[in-house]
Amino acid sequence: MSRIRVLIADDHPVFRYGLRALLLAEATMIEVVGEAATGTEAVSLTFECVPDVVLMDLNMPGLNGIEATRQILAKSPHTGILVLTMFEDDESVLAAMKAGARGYLLKGAEGDEAIRAITAVSKGEAIFSPSIASRLFGYFDSTKQKLFSRSVEPFPDLTPREREVLTLIAQGYTNSTIAERFVLSPKTVRNHVSSIFSKLQVASRAEAIIMARDAGGFKKSP
Repeated sequence: MSRIRVLIADDHPVFRYGLRALLLAEATMIEVVGEAATGTEAVSLTFECVPDVVLMDLNMPGLNGIEATRQILAKSPHTGILVLTMFEDDESVLAAMKAGARGYLLKGAEGDEAIRAITAVSKGEAIFSPSIASRLFGYFDSTKQKLFSRSVEPFPDLTPREREVLTLIAQGYTNSTIAERFVLSPKTVRNHVSSIFSKLQVASRAEAIIMARDAGGFKKSP
């Protein structure tokens, strides 16, 4: 099984050192292919090293992490961007998602959580730290009344099952977890997700989550 190729982009040498040490301890499954101290370096090294996942800091000198994410995905849309930062404000979270990042993890996360996030993002999944997920749930809850006040249901082209799947996608569930929840085969879930992306005209789970949040009514399950 091939290792996950990871590029670290952060302007703090000590943090890069600690993160590299963490990833080197997982050498059987993760390979660190490069390190960048600026957004500009992150973009150029991504195209040079071709990582599966870029661990992207937001606050870097010159080109920031959001713009670096946009530039990378414009030319390499299959690269997984996992934001790893101290910032958890609404604006930063949404900006990262809109730029195309697949995940958002705070720098205070435990090592095991970071490894799980890298693995998930490498597989195309969207993942968020617990505090960020709670913030997203808050978005969904705050727009619930807006949905109920509308005479037209959002995403009318979706089937009832696709709406259920979209709700779980918006809550950060993986395809395998959705399959277990609805007692469906993984292939059936993949087909539902593909159909949802096609009907919503989006290319990623992050874009689907943003659309779900903007439409409202996608709240945390009890």
